[in-house]
Amino acid sequence: MAIRKLSKKIQGRGLSLRGKLILSLSSIAVILLVSSIISVMEYTSMSDYVSDLIADDISSINVANRLAEMSNTYNLQILEVIGDEASHRLPAFDDGYFKSHCDSLRMSVASNQVRPLADSVMYSYAAYMLTSLELEDVIQSDFIDSRSWYFGRLQPRYERLRNDLESLSGAIYRDLEKNSATFERGFYRSIIPGIVAVGVGLLLVVMLLFFLLAFYVNPLYKMLDGLDAYRRDDKKYTVKFDGDDQLSRLNDGITELANENRQFRSRIKTLGRK
Repeated sequence: MAIRKLSKKIQGRGLSLRGKLILSLSSIAVILLVSSIISVMEYTSMSDYVSDLIADDISSINVANRLAEMSNTYNLQILEVIGDEASHRLPAFDDGYFKSHCDSLRMSVASNQVRPLADSVMYSYAAYMLTSLELEDVIQSDFIDSRSWYFGRLQPRYERLRNDLESLSGAIYRDLEKNSATFERGFYRSIIPGIVAVGVGLLLVVMLLFFLLAFYVNPLYKMLDGLDAYRRDDKKYTVKFDGDDQLSRLNDGITELANENRQFRSRIKTLGRK
């Protein structure tokens, strides 16, 4: 009869001991999993976006260097023609390549500082090319000093074009540095959810440990001490603790069994005396 009563008490309604443990550990696992997913998604999104910007900047720097090299080569070829008085060979220049790639620089880099500088390159390039077209007339003329024309008219325009190209390259370099710094900041920003999740997970682990010690481990030790005192010294089992789960019902059942056993033993002693 007492065993059936104990079984009914243990099987009472409410969240079980197993359920509480599963719920606590599942909460920690869910928090860590969600934070990890957020960190991975954040880093992937940021990495793809900034990587594209960095790749565009590197490509734009290469294009700007190529345009500067083309301009320098063309300018040196003009100087070579002027130095060789017997030569009337006019140097060639890929005007379409220069204009198309300069325009691509204007569109490929998102920085607002690059576009005005690209426009300045186009203006200085137009002025330089327009002046360089005078080369044929200067060579054929008997009244124009070709060296004076080169150093007085063409070279200043080339210097302006070269300075504008250097300014454009510098702006692209600064944009590259900014994007690189953004990539670094984004990396640290993406790992913040993971750090927070680890911190929260550790806090939950400490709370869970305190919960287990306070509500399960310590009551079990009290129950064992009470049972030892009851069996060894025949003391009354008086262990009490708060709770409404299976452990509390088990303690109530042990208390009931211990009291019934004490009453049974008392009746046996009474009958033995009679």
